[in-house]
Amino acid sequence: MNDRELWGRLVESAVGAHLLNITLEKRLELCYWRERDKEVDFVVRGGKNLIAIEVKSGRRKGSLSGMAAFDKMFTPLHKLLVGRDGIPVGDFLRSDLSDWLRRSR
Repeated sequence: MNDRELWGRLVESAVGAHLLNITLEKRLELCYWRERDKEVDFVVRGGKNLIAIEVKSGRRKGSLSGMAAFDKMFTPLHKLLVGRDGIPVGDFLRSDLSDWLRRSR
C-alpha cells in the first residue's frame, strides 16, 4: 500500500476481476469506455441499462470528467464511484452488481 500507483492498479484489477465474474455468471456485458482524453474504467450493460463505474483508490483527488462525458452521451442508469469518497472497495467486492441494474435512478 506504500506504493500508491501499484496499489491503485491492484484495486482496479480486483474490481475488474469481480465484475468479470459477475458479468459472466449473469450474462451481462463488460467493457470500458474511452473517447479522446475521457474514459470510464468499467461499463456494464444488462439489456438497455448501463452502469458506469470509476475506481479511485488513492488519496489524490482525481477528475471524474470521463464519467460526466459518458453520462451526457449515454445516460447510464447508475454512475458508481468505487473507493475514495464512494462505495468502499470491500463493500463493492461483496455486492451483486445485477442489483444495481434493477434500481431506478
